[in-house]
Amino acid sequence: MTRIISFFRHLGSDQQLRNADFRRFWFSSILTNFGAQITLLALPICAALLLHASPSQMGTLAALGSLPFLLFGLPVGVLLDRSRRLPVMLCSDAMVALSLASVPLAWWQGWLSIHWMYAVEFVLGTGLVVGGGAEQIFMTFLVGRDGLIDAQSKFAATESASRLLGPGLAGVLVQALGAPVAILCNVAGFTVSISNLRRIRAREPQPAPPESHAVRDMLAGLGFVWRQPTLRLLAWTSACWHLLFYGYLALYVLFATRELGMSPGTMGTAQMLGGVGVLASSVLLKPLTRRFGAGGTVAIGLCASSIGFVLMPAIPRDLLGSGTASAAAYAVVVFWLDCGATLFFLPYLALRQRVTPDAFLGRMTSTMRFMTVAMAPVGAAGAGLLAERIGVRGGLAVVAGGALLLTASTLFGTRLHRIQG
Repeated sequence: MTRIISFFRHLGSDQQLRNADFRRFWFSSILTNFGAQITLLALPICAALLLHASPSQMGTLAALGSLPFLLFGLPVGVLLDRSRRLPVMLCSDAMVALSLASVPLAWWQGWLSIHWMYAVEFVLGTGLVVGGGAEQIFMTFLVGRDGLIDAQSKFAATESASRLLGPGLAGVLVQALGAPVAILCNVAGFTVSISNLRRIRAREPQPAPPESHAVRDMLAGLGFVWRQPTLRLLAWTSACWHLLFYGYLALYVLFATRELGMSPGTMGTAQMLGGVGVLASSVLLKPLTRRFGAGGTVAIGLCASSIGFVLMPAIPRDLLGSGTASAAAYAVVVFWLDCGATLFFLPYLALRQRVTPDAFLGRMTSTMRFMTVAMAPVGAAGAGLLAERIGVRGGLAVVAGGALLLTASTLFGTRLHRIQG
C-alpha cells in the first residue's frame, strides 16, 4: 500500500505530466479504458443472455474480434509508417463509437441478432488494430523511447483503476438498465475522448513520401521482425499466449453465468478484483524490471497468468456449499490473470519498441500484432467447438493444459527470461 500511495504522490512532480498533450492523451486513455470495461461485459452478455448464444457461437464472436489482426495487420503497419498517427486514432475511435451505438439501436428496433453482433465485434477488432497500433507509436512520439516504461506504468495504474471500478459499474448498469443501454455509456466516453484528442497540439512530422511499393514495405516489416532475434522470440511467445487467452475469452462469460450461476451484477463485482491485479502489476513493474530485466518480467507475467488459466476451470459451482464463495474464488483467479497479463505485456511492448528504429516502428507494431494475434481466431473458435463437445469447463481445462505447456517450454527452452532490455 505504501508503494501505491507513493506512486500517486509523485505524479504531481512528474516530468511527463507537465506536458499538456500527454495529460490529454492519458485522459482519453482513461475514458476509453472505463468504457471498455462496460463493453467487455455487456457485449458477450448480450450474446449469451439476450440472444442465448451457444458455445460455438460465442467462440465465433471472439474469433471475429481478433480476425482483423490477421487480415489488416500488415497493411495497417504500412499505413502507420506513411501517415500521422493522431488523425488515424481519431478516425478509428469514431468508427468504433458508431458500431457500438448500433447495438442499442438494433435492440430497440428488434433487429439485433447474433450475426449483427458478429459484425459489431469485427468492426471493434478493426478499430483495435488501427487505433491501437497508432496509439502505441504516438506514445513513443510524445514521451520518447527512454520514457516508455514510465509512461506505460502510468497507463497501467489508471487501467487498474478502470479494472477496479469499471466491472462493478458495468455489472450494475447491465443489471439495472440492460446490456444494450449500458453500451451507450461507452459511446459517450468515445465521444468525449475524440473531442479531447483533437485538442492535442503536438504534431508529428509528416513521414517522407514512400519510395517503395506497399507490398514491398510489408515484406520488409516481416523480414525485419524475423531477423531480429528478440522480436522473433517475443512474437512466438505472444502468439501462443493469445491462442490460449482467446480460447478463455470465448468461454469465460458462459462459465461464470451458466456454470457458476452468477448474475451480471455479481460477475461485474467479481471482475473488479482484476483491477487490483493490474494495480499490483503497475506497482511491481519497475522493481521487477530492474531486478530481472524486461524479459524476466515477461516470463513472470506468463507464469502468473498461467496460474489463472489453470485455476479457473477448477472452481466448483457452489464452493463450500456457497455460490458467494464460488464468486470470491472466481474473483481471485481473475486477479491472477490480470496481474500476470499486465506484467507480461507492458515490458513486452517496451522491449519491442526499444529494439526497433523509428523508420520501422509502424511496420514492426503491426507485423508483431499480425504474427502474435494470428492464432487468436483459431483459439477462440476452437475453444467454442470444444465446449460444444466436452462442456465449457472442459474447454477451459484444455486452455489450462496449453498454458502449462507454454510456460514450461518458454522457461526451459528459450532465453526469454535472460533478456535485460
